[in-house]
Amino acid sequence: MIPEDLRYTAEHEWVVGAEGGNVRVGITQFAQDALGDIVFVQLPDSGAVVEAGESLGEIESTKSVSEIYAPVSGTVAARNEALADTPEVINSDPYGAGWLVEIVPADPAAVDGLLTADAYRELTES
Repeated sequence: MIPEDLRYTAEHEWVVGAEGGNVRVGITQFAQDALGDIVFVQLPDSGAVVEAGESLGEIESTKSVSEIYAPVSGTVAARNEALADTPEVINSDPYGAGWLVEIVPADPAAVDGLLTADAYRELTES
Protein backbone atom coordinates (compact mmCIF):
# COMPACT_ATOMS: atom_id res chain seq x y z
CA MET A 1 0.00 0.00 0.00
CA ILE A 2 1.52 3.28 -1.18
CA PRO A 3 -0.82 6.24 -0.67
CA GLU A 4 -0.96 8.43 -3.78
CA ASP A 5 -1.25 11.76 -1.90
CA LEU A 6 2.13 11.50 -0.14
CA ARG A 7 5.72 12.19 -1.23
CA TYR A 8 8.53 9.74 -0.48
CA THR A 9 12.29 9.43 -0.08
CA ALA A 10 14.62 6.67 -1.26
CA GLU A 11 15.25 6.01 2.46
CA HIS A 12 11.57 5.02 2.88
CA GLU A 13 10.21 8.10 4.66
CA TRP A 14 6.90 9.67 3.64
CA VAL A 15 5.95 13.34 3.75
CA VAL A 16 2.59 15.10 3.66
CA GLY A 17 1.55 18.70 4.16
CA ALA A 18 0.17 19.44 7.64
CA GLU A 19 -1.43 22.45 9.31
CA GLY A 20 0.25 25.84 9.07
CA GLY A 21 2.61 24.90 6.25
CA ASN A 22 4.37 22.20 8.28
CA VAL A 23 5.09 18.79 6.82
CA ARG A 24 4.42 15.54 8.68
CA VAL A 25 6.99 12.76 8.33
CA GLY A 26 6.82 9.03 8.93
CA ILE A 27 8.23 5.76 7.61
CA THR A 28 6.52 3.75 4.92
CA GLN A 29 4.69 0.44 5.10
CA PHE A 30 7.65 -1.05 3.21
CA ALA A 31 10.10 0.21 5.86
CA GLN A 32 8.12 -0.92 8.89
CA ASP A 33 7.60 -4.32 7.27
CA ALA A 34 11.35 -4.70 6.69
CA LEU A 35 12.12 -3.61 10.26
CA GLY A 36 9.73 -5.99 11.97
CA ASP A 37 8.38 -5.31 15.45
CA ILE A 38 9.32 -1.75 16.45
CA VAL A 39 10.27 -1.45 20.12
CA PHE A 40 11.81 2.02 20.50
CA VAL A 41 11.92 5.35 18.66
CA GLN A 42 14.38 8.21 19.27
CA LEU A 43 13.14 11.53 17.87
CA PRO A 44 14.55 15.07 17.97
CA ASP A 45 13.12 17.67 20.33
CA SER A 46 10.84 20.42 19.06
CA GLY A 47 12.96 23.34 17.90
CA ALA A 48 15.78 21.12 16.59
CA VAL A 49 17.11 22.15 13.19
CA VAL A 50 17.36 19.29 10.69
CA GLU A 51 19.07 19.07 7.30
CA ALA A 52 17.65 17.12 4.36
CA GLY A 53 19.37 13.75 4.07
CA GLU A 54 20.84 13.91 7.58
CA SER A 55 19.82 11.62 10.43
CA LEU A 56 17.11 13.00 12.70
CA GLY A 57 16.59 9.95 14.88
CA GLU A 58 16.49 6.17 15.13
CA ILE A 59 13.97 3.37 15.07
CA GLU A 60 14.85 0.20 16.94
CA SER A 61 13.14 -3.08 16.13
CA THR A 62 13.61 -6.64 17.26
CA LYS A 63 15.79 -7.08 14.14
CA SER A 64 17.93 -3.92 13.97
CA VAL A 65 18.38 -0.21 14.59
CA SER A 66 17.75 2.08 11.62
CA GLU A 67 18.38 5.77 11.08
CA ILE A 68 15.51 8.10 10.23
CA TYR A 69 16.55 10.74 7.69
CA ALA A 70 15.10 14.22 7.32
CA PRO A 71 13.31 14.45 3.97
CA VAL A 72 13.55 18.26 4.00
CA SER A 73 15.61 20.87 5.83
CA GLY A 74 13.86 22.89 8.50
CA THR A 75 12.91 23.07 12.16
CA VAL A 76 11.12 20.36 14.10
CA ALA A 77 7.74 21.78 15.13
CA ALA A 78 6.40 18.66 16.89
CA ARG A 79 7.21 15.05 17.55
CA ASN A 80 4.80 12.20 18.10
CA GLU A 81 5.02 11.89 21.88
CA ALA A 82 2.71 8.84 21.89
CA LEU A 83 5.51 6.77 20.34
CA ALA A 84 7.49 6.91 23.61
CA ASP A 85 4.96 4.53 25.17
CA THR A 86 3.61 2.76 22.09
CA PRO A 87 6.26 2.62 19.32
CA GLU A 88 4.54 -0.44 17.87
CA VAL A 89 1.80 1.82 16.47
CA ILE A 90 4.25 2.48 13.61
CA ASN A 91 3.79 -1.17 12.62
CA SER A 92 0.00 -1.04 12.73
CA ASP A 93 -0.58 2.47 11.32
CA PRO A 94 2.58 3.86 9.64
CA TYR A 95 0.65 6.47 7.59
CA GLY A 96 -1.61 7.63 10.43
CA ALA A 97 -1.05 7.43 14.17
CA GLY A 98 2.52 6.21 13.56
CA TRP A 99 3.79 9.54 12.21
CA LEU A 100 7.16 10.65 13.61
CA VAL A 101 7.72 14.42 13.44
CA GLU A 102 6.37 17.62 11.94
CA ILE A 103 8.89 19.96 10.33
CA VAL A 104 8.59 23.62 9.35
CA PRO A 105 10.40 23.39 6.00
CA ALA A 106 13.09 25.95 5.25
CA ASP A 107 11.94 25.73 1.61
CA PRO A 108 8.34 24.50 1.23
CA ALA A 109 8.98 23.76 -2.47
CA ALA A 110 11.54 21.10 -1.44
CA VAL A 111 8.65 18.65 -0.90
CA ASP A 112 7.91 18.83 -4.64
CA GLY A 113 11.38 17.41 -5.31
CA LEU A 114 10.65 14.20 -3.39
CA LEU A 115 9.49 10.98 -5.03
CA THR A 116 5.90 10.62 -6.21
CA ALA A 117 3.93 7.50 -5.27
CA ASP A 118 4.64 6.02 -8.72
CA ALA A 119 8.39 6.69 -8.44
CA TYR A 120 8.48 5.19 -4.93
CA ARG A 121 6.53 2.14 -6.14
CA GLU A 122 9.14 1.61 -8.87
CA LEU A 123 11.93 1.91 -6.28
CA THR A 124 10.42 -0.70 -3.97
CA GLU A 125 9.54 -3.13 -6.76
CA SER A 126 13.01 -3.15 -8.32
